Amino acid sequence: MMLEAVPRSQLDNTYEVEVPDQEEAAALLAPADSAEGSPQHQHSALRILGIRAIALLCACSLSIGSHYGSYILAPLKSRLERELGTSDVEFSLLVSAFSLNSTWTPLLGGVLTSRLGTTVSSVLATGVILIGLSILLVGDLMEDVKLMTVGMFVFGLGISPLSVAQETIIVKFFRSQGLGVPMALGLVVGKASAYISAHTSYPLSERFGTRAPFYVAVALAAMSFGLNLLYASIARWLASETGAELETPVIRTVTDPRFSGSPQNVVDMQAKGVNLYHVVGLGDAFWAYIGANFLCGAVWNPFPHLASNILEHRFNLTEQEASYQASFLLAGSIVLYPLVGFVIDKLRRPYLVLLLLCSSSLLTLIAYVWLVLPPDTTGTAWPATACFATGIGYSSLLLVVLVPQLVPTKYISTALGAHKSLEQTGTVISQTLAGFILDKDVIKPDTPPGLRDGRSQLLLNAFLGVNAFQLGWILLLWHLIRQRDGRTRWWQGPQSLHSIPDALHATKMIEDDDDGEGPLLLEQLQSGSSVSNNATLSPSDTEPLHNPNNFGIPLPVGKLSIRKKGIFFGGLCIILVVIAWALFLITAWLRLRSKSERVIVGN
Repeated sequence: MMLEAVPRSQLDNTYEVEVPDQEEAAALLAPADSAEGSPQHQHSALRILGIRAIALLCACSLSIGSHYGSYILAPLKSRLERELGTSDVEFSLLVSAFSLNSTWTPLLGGVLTSRLGTTVSSVLATGVILIGLSILLVGDLMEDVKLMTVGMFVFGLGISPLSVAQETIIVKFFRSQGLGVPMALGLVVGKASAYISAHTSYPLSERFGTRAPFYVAVALAAMSFGLNLLYASIARWLASETGAELETPVIRTVTDPRFSGSPQNVVDMQAKGVNLYHVVGLGDAFWAYIGANFLCGAVWNPFPHLASNILEHRFNLTEQEASYQASFLLAGSIVLYPLVGFVIDKLRRPYLVLLLLCSSSLLTLIAYVWLVLPPDTTGTAWPATACFATGIGYSSLLLVVLVPQLVPTKYISTALGAHKSLEQTGTVISQTLAGFILDKDVIKPDTPPGLRDGRSQLLLNAFLGVNAFQLGWILLLWHLIRQRDGRTRWWQGPQSLHSIPDALHATKMIEDDDDGEGPLLLEQLQSGSSVSNNATLSPSDTEPLHNPNNFGIPLPVGKLSIRKKGIFFGGLCIILVVIAWALFLITAWLRLRSKSERVIVGN
C-alpha cells in the first residue's frame, strides 16, 4: 500500500494523508533503485522535462502564423487606400471578416476538440488558417478586395478552435507540474507575434515590395502547419513518455471491445456536454459580465487596427512613423501578461481582478481623452499610446480569470466560450461602424482636407463615450458581485490561470461519478470542506441550478425569476450576434467593390 493523499479541497493545497501500518511503513522505507535523488531518477526527471519542453514548443508554435497574420493589415491601411483604392468601409470589412466567425466558433471549439482530439482539431485549424492567408495573398496579388475579404473570413474560421486545442495540449502535459508558466509562455508567444507583425509589416512592404508582409504571413502559417504535423506524428510518444492522458479517440480505440475482443467496458473520456438551457440560471452577475465583454470588444479591439491611419492624419506623421508608434499598442501584453498573472496568483485578494479590470478601462479612457484633445495642444500621441498599451496589456487575462468567480466549475468552459463570442460580436459591430464614420467616400471630392481629421475626431469621441460607459458597466458588475456575496456565502473560486484547468478536471471527476456523490463533492469543493462518504444529499443538492439562492441572488417577490431574466439576456445576446452578421453581410453586399469599380471612382 502506498501513501494515499486525499485532497481536502481544490481551493487550498492541503491534503489528508492516510498513514500505513508498521509493515507497510517498513516496506515503504526499504531502499529502491528508483528512489528520489538517485542518478537514475534524476536522469529520468530531466528526460521527462525535456520531452515536456518539446510539447510546449510545439504548442506555442501553433499560433505564430495566426497571430502574425492578424495584424498585417493595420499598418498597411494607408497603402491599401493609395494603391488599391480601398475605402474605410472596405478596410473595416476586411478586419471584421477576420473576427466574424469568432462570434460562434468559441462555443463549438471545445466540442471539436473533445470529439476529434487535440491532434486532429489543431491540424484542421492550422490548415484552415493557412488556406485563408493564402487566399488573402492571392486577393492582394489580383488587387481584389472581395477575394481578400473571403481570405480573412476563412482565416478567422480557424482561430478559436486552434486556441482551444493549443490550451488543451498545454493542460495535458503540464497539469501535474503547474500551468502558470506554460500558459503564460503560450500567451506571450502569441502576443509577441502580433506585436512583431504590427512592427514589421510596413518596413517589409517598403524594403521588399507591397506583398512582402502577406508572403511572410503565409510562410509563418505554413511553418505552424508543418510543426503541427510534426506534433501529430509524435503525440502518442510524447504522451506515453510523460504519462499524459492519451487523446480521446486513441483511448476509445484501445478499450473498445470491437478491437480488443474482450467484454470490458468502453472507457469514454469525452467531457459530458453542458445543457445550455441551464446557463440561463447563472444569475445577474454573469450576464453583467457578458455585457462587459461586449463593451470590451467594442472599445479595445478595433482601435489597434485603425491607430496607424488615425495617428498619421491627426499628428501629421509619415506612414512609417505612424505604423511604428501604433505597433507599441500591442507590446504591453508581452510583459504584463506574466506579471499580472503572477500578482493575481500571489495576492489572491477577493476583488483584485475587478480592481485591475477597472484600472484597465480607466487607462484606455485616459488614452482616448488624450487623443480627443486638439493635436496642437498635446503635440504627440505617445502618452496615449503608452496608456492604451498598458490598459489592454492585461485586460484579456482578467476577463478569463474572472470567470471562476462567477459560475460553478461545470460551466467554466461554457462561460469562457460565451465571453469570447460576445467580445468578438462587439468587435465586429464596432469595427464596421467605425468604417462608416471614417469613410471618405461619403465626402464630396472638393471637401477640404481638414474634414478628414474631423471624422477621426468624431470616431475618437465615440470611442471615448463607449469607454466611459464600459467603465460604468464594470463598476455595476463589481456592485452585483459584492451584492451577491453579501447575501449568501459564495464559493470563492480559483483566481488564477493555472487553477482553472484543475477546476475543470474536478468537474470531469464529478460528472463521471454515477453513485450520486458528484453534486455533494461539488458542494464540498465550493465550501472547502473535506469529503465524507457517509454524507447525504438534500433535494437542493441534486439540482443546484433550479435554486436561485445557490447563486446568491434570491428570487425577488413580484419580479421576473432569475431563469426568465436569463432567457431574456440570452436572447439579447443571440440578437446581438445576428445583428453583427447582418451588419457585415449587408455592408459587404452594398459597399465591397470590384477592381474596375474602384478604378472608375478613383478617376
